[in-house]
Amino acid sequence: MPELPEVEVTRRGVAPHIEGQTVTEVVLRRSGLRWPFPLELSSHLSGQIIRGTGRRGKYLLIHFDHGTLIVHLGMSGNLRILPLATIPKKHDHFDLVVGQQLMRMNDARRFGAVLWHPTGDGPLAEHVLLAKLGLEPLEDIFSGEILYQQTRNRSAPIKQVLLAGDIVVGVGNIYACESLFEAGINPKTAAHRIGKVRYSKLAGAIRDILGRAIEKGGSTLRDFVGADGRSGYFQQSYFVYDRAGEPCRVCGLLIEQIKQGQRSTFYCKSCQK
Repeated sequence: MPELPEVEVTRRGVAPHIEGQTVTEVVLRRSGLRWPFPLELSSHLSGQIIRGTGRRGKYLLIHFDHGTLIVHLGMSGNLRILPLATIPKKHDHFDLVVGQQLMRMNDARRFGAVLWHPTGDGPLAEHVLLAKLGLEPLEDIFSGEILYQQTRNRSAPIKQVLLAGDIVVGVGNIYACESLFEAGINPKTAAHRIGKVRYSKLAGAIRDILGRAIEKGGSTLRDFVGADGRSGYFQQSYFVYDRAGEPCRVCGLLIEQIKQGQRSTFYCKSCQK
């Protein structure tokens, strides 16, 4: 599943091609994905200027004067910038046409979403999909102190707390595993048992891991490619994720794999206490 770095890489990839451009056509090749496509989406967007792009957690935001298009890549989706005459392939479900090029969404498993939030419905931050999201981990307000204060009553394992997304958003399975390794924290540790110093280290690790992943184009697992069609290569830098049975790059002990909340967790017993 594309996580925060992959969505940010996608945003940075499409932004120069669509920001400031006028939408000339919207093409929908099915009735919807995870949810139905908005009614009359073409009439809402055709002739309108794209004022900017943004991201909230794993949601890509495309801003217009009269509202915002909310795009989620789901489990397998990607956005590509392509020449106008490019023939659609299987699973190419949505095109946003701007001039002589288009932004095309491909989503084989159809867990993605394209939704419309009109300005008249109130602040974007109050949209049902965005309202309960936690802090953005790459913004200055995010800190170890925030993590510490928000986990005093959390007995769940820290890995699960990170994935919940209500304290800090966008730290998905891959980057939670890698961040906990860098911070030296066992993923099974109850969140309320971690002190301020260790949370400060974890907050720094989350920033570092996400930042480096964005620089390297994200991680390519199965379907993800950037807007230019290139694969990310952060997976070449993994210390623990998807390395079960391989030696730890720091201590040499074999990396272990366990299940937490139906998700695989990878960690080193020696390095993560």
